[in-house]
Amino acid sequence: MPPQPLIDLSTIDLDHVAYGKEQLDELLPQVKDMRQIHGIHAYDPEAGIAVGFRDVKDDEFWCDGHFPGYPVFPGVLLVEAAAQMCVFYWRKAVGLEQAPGKVMLFGGIDEVKFRGGITPGDRVTLVCKVKKLKVRRSSYDCQAFVDGKLVFSGIITGLLGPSVPQIYPNGV
Repeated sequence: MPPQPLIDLSTIDLDHVAYGKEQLDELLPQVKDMRQIHGIHAYDPEAGIAVGFRDVKDDEFWCDGHFPGYPVFPGVLLVEAAAQMCVFYWRKAVGLEQAPGKVMLFGGIDEVKFRGGITPGDRVTLVCKVKKLKVRRSSYDCQAFVDGKLVFSGIITGLLGPSVPQIYPNGV
């Protein structure tokens, strides 16, 4: 039986983009093909939740090989998209203030379930909800939806990484 949604998506304006590419460029270390989220609809630190999206296109690097003639978005990239949502939340909530210039790295992936395929043309709505928020180690319940249907759930843990001036040259 699938888990209950972390948030009622009907309460979120999924046409509104609160944080777009420029803001994500300042907050996330991933660029080019490794950027797996394209925008944030909502960030609510009081509720401990963020909602974002990723648009799946037919010209992405994985389409020709996963799978030829029937491209299916790789699960590992969906996990990465969820992790980037968690990094976004962590940077906004504690990282900018308490760990400027440092990156958040993968610390664990637990209870992951894939419940449906994602193909080019889909918009994936990503939700992360804080379980534990600390500077050095944080964990999040994560879910992904396509057309309102749950396609992924799991728990992602992040660990504080080093200062990386190549990524955050201003130390922020």
